[in-house]
Amino acid sequence: MKPVTHFHPALRLLHWLMAAAILAMLFIGVAMVATVSSLHSLLVAIHKPLGLMILVLVVVRLGLRFSTATPPLPESLPAWQRVAAQASHWALYAMMLAQPLIGWAVLYAILRPLHSLVALVLFATVMLHLAAALRHALVLRDGVFESMSGTRRR
Repeated sequence: MKPVTHFHPALRLLHWLMAAAILAMLFIGVAMVATVSSLHSLLVAIHKPLGLMILVLVVVRLGLRFSTATPPLPESLPAWQRVAAQASHWALYAMMLAQPLIGWAVLYAILRPLHSLVALVLFATVMLHLAAALRHALVLRDGVFESMSGTRRR
């Protein structure tokens, strides 16, 4: 059987859709905290359903992730980088699940500091993920980025 070199197309679509939604969500969240203007209500009206959409998408994505084959990391990666890659992916999944649940919680007034903390950690983890993706794409050129972008190596 031929080894898998790319993620399933549905996983790739969900990845990029969720990346855009999460980045939008983070910026909307910052704008909500930074403003007391009439835009605040509009931002909240966008923020809540977008959070629910992200929660639904991550559940679908996890289902697909467990039911489809995924490409292996290159053997050239040191063991610590493999562990870091796996840990960061599971941390991202955990935060993508937890963040909307915390935001929608009945006890949000108490959980608000946790919602802010998870947002900051999520942002930092997304930036590390982006940095690693760019390193694989532009420096290592080892096929890792292409496995999620759907492009082929030349």
